[in-house]
Amino acid sequence: MVVIRLARGGAKKRPFFNFVVADSRFPRDGRFIERLGFYDPKAPEGRERLRINRERLAFWRGQGAQLSDTVTRLVKQAGEQQAAA
Repeated sequence: MVVIRLARGGAKKRPFFNFVVADSRFPRDGRFIERLGFYDPKAPEGRERLRINRERLAFWRGQGAQLSDTVTRLVKQAGEQQAAA
């Protein structure tokens, strides 16, 4: 099954996550099919914290990819931010 999930990067105590499309059998930080964006929970004020390529997200959802719980929450959060702007 294909899933859209977060892959962790960054230094110790300084997490950085990429939104990736991957086969569910691969490790969390392992091989992936495509990178769709990023999430930086420790971004300082004024820097971009979350970016998602919505066009590609819609494409992969149309192909049957499942969103992880965290990705679902972040996509919803990004949609609310766009509506407010």
